[in-house]
Amino acid sequence: MRTPTPFELSERYVDESAELDPVHSTSLGLEGRDHLWGKAFGLEGHAARMDLVRRYRSAFAQHLTHADQNEQLAARVMLGSLDEELAANEAGEHLRDLSHMVSSFQRIWSTFDLMKTDSLDAWQAVCARLETIDQPYAQLRERLSVGRQQGHHVAARQVASVSRQARRLGADDSAFDRLAQQGAQAFPAIAERLVAAAAHARATVAGFGEHLERDVLPSAPATDGLGAERYRPALDRLMGLDVDPAEAHAWGWEEIARLRSEMSRIGRQILPGASLEQVTHLLETDPARSLTTTAAFLDFIAARLTAAREQLASVHFDVDPRIAPLSVELAPVGSPLGAYYQPPSEDFSRPGGIRYAVGDQTVFPLYHQVSTAYHEGFPGHHLQIGTAMTRAERLSRAHRLTVWYPGYGEGWAMYTERLMGELGFFEKPDYELGMLAKQLYRAARVVVDIGLHLGLSIDRASLVAPGEPWTYERAVEFMRVYGHRTPAQAEGEVMRYLGWPGQAATYKLGEREIGRLRDEARARAGSAFTLAGFHEKVIGNGAMRLDLLREIVLAA
Repeated sequence: MRTPTPFELSERYVDESAELDPVHSTSLGLEGRDHLWGKAFGLEGHAARMDLVRRYRSAFAQHLTHADQNEQLAARVMLGSLDEELAANEAGEHLRDLSHMVSSFQRIWSTFDLMKTDSLDAWQAVCARLETIDQPYAQLRERLSVGRQQGHHVAARQVASVSRQARRLGADDSAFDRLAQQGAQAFPAIAERLVAAAAHARATVAGFGEHLERDVLPSAPATDGLGAERYRPALDRLMGLDVDPAEAHAWGWEEIARLRSEMSRIGRQILPGASLEQVTHLLETDPARSLTTTAAFLDFIAARLTAAREQLASVHFDVDPRIAPLSVELAPVGSPLGAYYQPPSEDFSRPGGIRYAVGDQTVFPLYHQVSTAYHEGFPGHHLQIGTAMTRAERLSRAHRLTVWYPGYGEGWAMYTERLMGELGFFEKPDYELGMLAKQLYRAARVVVDIGLHLGLSIDRASLVAPGEPWTYERAVEFMRVYGHRTPAQAEGEVMRYLGWPGQAATYKLGEREIGRLRDEARARAGSAFTLAGFHEKVIGNGAMRLDLLREIVLAA
């Protein structure tokens, strides 16, 4: 019997993964399972998932020296990805799957943002999931209970945050109600069913929040940090690269000093003689530097991205026509504040898009929004993810649809922010300062994330608590000062770092590695080096561990 090739294994892997997890199927834009939840959020479903992972890991491992380079790459990338999942399982991460920002709690309710709503059948699927949303939350509740019994506890701050989120979702006029109203307007025949289904969803999520507050929070540990033993492997899984956290923490402080110096230089161009804080205040409050309607803001972002694509396609990047469409829209009400990218579906019927969650914001200072648009859109995540999805002849289906490393992904997006400055796309010093402020914000994340989890001390040159040990309160104040966050935003940032250890540090650390790769590739190639060729190697080969990317980029 012929042994399946890595590409053939990949096809089967995607189909079997979608069969086990209908929510994952929805995220991929696959048809036929949008009305189902499956068992993926419970212990039984997780065990089935691990069986699948082990089985496919063994199959891919047979092809690490495959003669065909595309097949070999498929095997190597998938082996790395499956090993990360097995390592997380071994560490018991699935038994403490509850966090402020990214956990199964959010994954369950946010699946409705990705479901189709263009037909009566699609809305029937929405109804079916709303009516049975108690199933996945019951599965998650059981899994977390077993985790606590085995000593895998979630920190109290994370539990309390999710409980608050659940109560907000369970309140009147929640995202579920607005979803039902949208469907009722489009298809009045199912209005009554939708309203009842939304009420059931609200009650379910509110009950989950009450359970967390009543049964989980009293015994949740107050300690926030992971400690070195858990943190370094977690950072490796996210980076795809073994990083020395202590070295990265020290580098983060150096980067903070460098960026503040650059910002002061640019600030003097904007407002000579003023402090950096005064310049920032001007950029935040000057009506001439802001837009005052959501529509105008979204139009501004869309126009910038279209212009960037038109000027850079076929020059520094290869842009497939299928990913030229890029929507710029508001995120669903209630989403965490900020901007995020939503990838296209496999068949490109659902285009990629940037979603902005603006909350109550009515005035939009533009100085920091330009670099964010490039980061999330073109040539950042949209070009990066979209390019990989168009390379079906070179990249396996599982690679295109299921593999992701923040070190690679966010590292690329951060690299493109600085690249756009190099290419002259920050035509105003305002926009360059905004880019540097974002870079400073991400450098601050490095020192806060690592410092909190490893119990390190704040640098003696810091404007906040110099020489003192990192604490939650000091981290919040630090992000307010160095990250230019509001108090509420700063608190949300630190909650994110504590609930998603290492992820926030991957932005700058990933950018650092990609920048190093470009320098080394340029030194090796000499006059033959081109940005287009370098970019093709980085994003044309899809997401992967950064240590594997290094091997590919620097190959002779």
